[in-house]
Amino acid sequence: MDREKGRRGAGAEGLGWVMEEELKRAFLEAARRALDEDLGARGDVTTEALIPRDLEGVGEIYVWEDGVVAGLPLASMVFRLLSPRVDFRPLKRDGERVTRGEVLAEIRGPLHAILEGERTALNFLQRLSGIATVTARCVEVAAPRGVEILDTRKTTPGLRELEKYAVRAGGGANHRKGLYDGVLIKDNHIAVVGSPGEAVRRARERLRGMFPVEVEIRDLEQLEEVIAAGADMVLLDNFTPGEVREAVRQAAGRVVLEVSGGVTPDNLEDYVSTGVDRISMGYLTHSSRALDMSLELRCPGGRASKDRGR
Repeated sequence: MDREKGRRGAGAEGLGWVMEEELKRAFLEAARRALDEDLGARGDVTTEALIPRDLEGVGEIYVWEDGVVAGLPLASMVFRLLSPRVDFRPLKRDGERVTRGEVLAEIRGPLHAILEGERTALNFLQRLSGIATVTARCVEVAAPRGVEILDTRKTTPGLRELEKYAVRAGGGANHRKGLYDGVLIKDNHIAVVGSPGEAVRRARERLRGMFPVEVEIRDLEQLEEVIAAGADMVLLDNFTPGEVREAVRQAAGRVVLEVSGGVTPDNLEDYVSTGVDRISMGYLTHSSRALDMSLELRCPGGRASKDRGR
């Protein structure tokens, strides 16, 4: 059975995409997990009941609004895991802009595999393309001022690697991947230690330069304290644009300043204009809307479907 052979036997090789190994593993794990969730132990009972297993066809993935595409390699993996006989032909590349009505990819092969993978592939494509699209819009606002747009750890559990990939596809940058690869001293750390300055000093002493030290402050009074303690970066959490502008003036280039908390595409310009170095936006991954797409099937005999895949 192609589905079982593909899901349990296919490796990352031979899928037709070049990417770093860590990302490739994340894509494969996500694709397998999502297919297991959708197909369960019985598989697609509707398709099994209606369509002969040897029947082949062609499907096309359409986008129904302008945006930036992300997730095509992942969609390819979904179909290839279901059957190695599927030929997934992308007509766009991740990170490219797309316009309403364009075809993103063509899928040829067993109709069982195309129908079984349709919703899973679209879910990934729509979610990641939505993130890439919003990120690209924010980068357009920030880049002319030299401000970097970053994501946060506010990601869907289990999908962080994928969603951070989508941010990169949209032209943004990634903040730390997790708690293991960067120091960010937050208000609850400070509540335990006693003061932001002491927290910075402890981190610098114990980590001995292993990571840059970033610290979150809640008001301008703490800014000079953490700079004096040796912070490399200061996170201005939930500051107003006016407060950020004053922090930029006071810091005078002595430390990298980052804004986070409550920043959305609607108020981004207000923060970009302050002169801050970086803006991290949880909005990119927790509030981006999926991009509208569908898979339309060209069935044997020439009849085309118009179902957007429920």
